[in-house]
Amino acid sequence: MARLNVNPTRMEQTRLKRRLATAKRGHKLLKDKRDELMRQFLEIVRHNLELRKKVEKALQKAHRSFTIASAVMSPEMLEEALMYPKQSVSLELCTKNIMSVNVPVYQFKMKSDDPAEIFPYGFATTSGELDDAVLALSQTLQDLLELAQSEKTAQMLAQEIEKTRRRVNALEYVMIPQLEETIKYIRMKLEENERGNTSRLMKVKDMMLEEQRQKNIRQDQEIYEAHCLSFEAKK
Repeated sequence: MARLNVNPTRMEQTRLKRRLATAKRGHKLLKDKRDELMRQFLEIVRHNLELRKKVEKALQKAHRSFTIASAVMSPEMLEEALMYPKQSVSLELCTKNIMSVNVPVYQFKMKSDDPAEIFPYGFATTSGELDDAVLALSQTLQDLLELAQSEKTAQMLAQEIEKTRRRVNALEYVMIPQLEETIKYIRMKLEENERGNTSRLMKVKDMMLEEQRQKNIRQDQEIYEAHCLSFEAKK
């Protein structure tokens, strides 16, 4: 693993150690976020699968009824019956936060609470199969909105999981090893410099001791010569 290009000083080592501690803490938080996002994502996917099966079954029922109604009614009568709907729907969009991801929440409200308002035609000239088709579509509207909400939520969570996974991998396999390798390099350099300084100090100490020893020898020699001269003078 390539190390960072920094000066091997104690100040730089301290700064990198702080960065390493922050990176490890961020790595743990991101892993916890990724795991929780995965748990939420799997729950939504399971719910989405069940909801999709339910919606597809309801739509197949409505399509079957509408196909039969199209067979027993003329195209003109069918178009006239569905031309002017009586019921209307208002849709509201808000968001909720799931692990820092703002996912959509759809809410709809019908103009009238009367169940009969979903039929925009009279019953005298239409078939019962058309009633079944309109009723099935009306009953599946809530499930359709919930399915759209669920699929959009799953898509956004998947994108956030991928983004978080890349960040976790970048910290785990690039940034943290680089910081550790650089701190190790600085520590080895500082130890090497410390050993060099110790060697120089020991050498200086040996030189000073040798100088002191030579000085003591010279002093002893001078004292000896002085005693000799004194002894000669007394003779």
